[in-house]
Amino acid sequence: MGLFSRGPRKGAADEVETEVEARDGAPAGRGTPGGGPWDADEPHPQGPRVDLGAIRLPAVQGMELRMEVDKATEVVSAAALTLKAPGEGGVASSLQVQAFAAPRTDGIWDEIREEIAASITQQGGTVDDLPGPFGRELLARLPVRTPEGRTGHRPARFIGTDGPRWFLRGVITGAAAVDPQAAVPLERVFGTIVVVRGQDPRAPRDLLALHLPGGASPSAPAAAPATPRFAPPQRGPEITETR
Repeated sequence: MGLFSRGPRKGAADEVETEVEARDGAPAGRGTPGGGPWDADEPHPQGPRVDLGAIRLPAVQGMELRMEVDKATEVVSAAALTLKAPGEGGVASSLQVQAFAAPRTDGIWDEIREEIAASITQQGGTVDDLPGPFGRELLARLPVRTPEGRTGHRPARFIGTDGPRWFLRGVITGAAAVDPQAAVPLERVFGTIVVVRGQDPRAPRDLLALHLPGGASPSAPAAAPATPRFAPPQRGPEITETR
């Protein structure tokens, strides 16, 4: 799906500001649950995180982490974690995250939201631009083909945060896309991510490099990793491990 294809669309409501108390000297007002996402060069709460390169992802008990890898280029394009709701038979929800370069002064989330909305609409889906815990977000209904061959719709939430020279985008699917209570754990994960922008000059919207846990190559055999443990990476579109 072309998430950055251009198309006209405006927000459906007035801009909402989210203010949070500064923690450890970090700027107030960036995010919400967890107070972030955070920049690696600013003071931020410590805690167990999985080093994925441009993204340091909080390590959550019971999470399944999947790295999405382009088979042709062996480039790690995104990280996605899945959590099940507490209790037997709990429904799973997922959060996919990607980090991008952004201009030093201007954020890009407003523009990207319009482009995502236009792309989904052109493909037969519907989108609402709504206030959420991280500011403006999109609640989308993505067109899908059912096993019976009919066209159905799958809900998804697109959330985003503009940081210092970076932009972090999240896509929430599953029960958490429509159930606020189910969304809380994934929102807290998103708000606790640390983004490592680096000092290299990059064009706005360039994907910031991710790597497999431990810095392994998608095509190289993995040595015995430290906790949290991950299965040896294999060539393919996804690499999964459950904590």
